Amino acid sequence: MRHQCKVHKLGKAQDQRKALLRALATELFTYGEIKTTMARAKALRPYAEELITLAKRGDLHARRHAAKFIYDKEIGQYMDLTTGEVFEAPPADKKSAPQTVLRKLFAVIGKKYSERQGGYTRIYRLPPRRGDAAEMALIQLV
Repeated sequence: MRHQCKVHKLGKAQDQRKALLRALATELFTYGEIKTTMARAKALRPYAEELITLAKRGDLHARRHAAKFIYDKEIGQYMDLTTGEVFEAPPADKKSAPQTVLRKLFAVIGKKYSERQGGYTRIYRLPPRRGDAAEMALIQLV
């Protein structure tokens, strides 16, 4: 029996579950909201909120720790490393770098929630999926 056990198993092995949550968190931070099943959204919520808490700390140790839990892929934009401004093309007069999910998490999302004490995500229920009637949800950053 799994009394008092807070791990959402999602019907997957541990390595598959970790990879799934890592991919979902990466997409959540990239787009701000994702549509998934209710079970996956409920499993993703504490995972993503812990990463946002690390981003609020903002030190090097927190950045390296968060890098273990998301895929640090490039988003396709450029950002100013000092101010955190986002550009479509790299400006010639400012020091910029390609925007990655980790940079966005620490420069944009972490600063956005610096005054908030928790509850960084919101889950909306959606109509069931047509193919298998799975309960669907929209999880988004508040």
